[in-house]
Amino acid sequence: MYGQSFEIVYPPANFNGKYMSELTWDIKPLYYYGAYLEFGRIDPMKKTGFFTSLSFKAGVPGDCGIMEDRDWLSKENSALTHYSGHINRTNEYYSLDADIGLSVPVFSLFYIKPFISGSWMRFSFTGRDGIIKYARTKGDDVYYPIDDNPRIGEYPGDNINYTQNWLVIAAGFSAGKKLPAGFSADLSFKITPLTYCEAKDEHLLTNTTFMDYTQFGLFIEPAGKLSYTVNQLEFSCEIVYRKIFDTIGESYMGPYGGNQFSPAGEAGAGLSVVNLNFLVMVHF
Repeated sequence: MYGQSFEIVYPPANFNGKYMSELTWDIKPLYYYGAYLEFGRIDPMKKTGFFTSLSFKAGVPGDCGIMEDRDWLSKENSALTHYSGHINRTNEYYSLDADIGLSVPVFSLFYIKPFISGSWMRFSFTGRDGIIKYARTKGDDVYYPIDDNPRIGEYPGDNINYTQNWLVIAAGFSAGKKLPAGFSADLSFKITPLTYCEAKDEHLLTNTTFMDYTQFGLFIEPAGKLSYTVNQLEFSCEIVYRKIFDTIGESYMGPYGGNQFSPAGEAGAGLSVVNLNFLVMVHF
């Protein structure tokens, strides 16, 4: 997997920037393993049939790039006021995907598969060994330019934790065709506004926790797969692009490790990743 996860804080009406804060968590790359189970017609070109599938993936923990935190806190303009960068470690990645639909042959040329898809994903990151660059303040919500003698510092050790739990229900459509010499190809596309994310952001240096509950962002997932089948074995290479953006919801703030939270404005979450999957399947 290669891409980024996003954490967003939206500004109040009296601020000029598009965001008040944006955190980008690299997933560059993340290795994972998993299992895939499908029930359906072995030859979808023969006649219409029902199909369903279930897949599970688990990530291999490890460093996977950097985390960058940017703030635009000035009421005067939309200039950057705070920046920090950290080594990003992926602690957890789990996903569970399920599809159900019909496979329909079209004039013995190719087949189509309309389906409904459900997806759950969990990401857990830790940013460590941070460096900061903060603009000097002139007063309440007013700052000097960030390159004008900013405050610079280093913070070793773990600085910030972030967890995302996603739920998505989408409509999908795929089309496939058998090719000569045992090969086949399949293209698919999923889309939906039905997304929900529960996110937890723990700032260890300030002993602050944010809980974000966001929904109704746009989810899109185009994918392509090339397969080779010999006897009962199928070898496949699949590339999948998954993106979730423009989510919005409520954010709550409280002390680190506590359970008393108060409203903290509006927040968002996002995801933009490319998956490259290699699969070996046995047909029964």
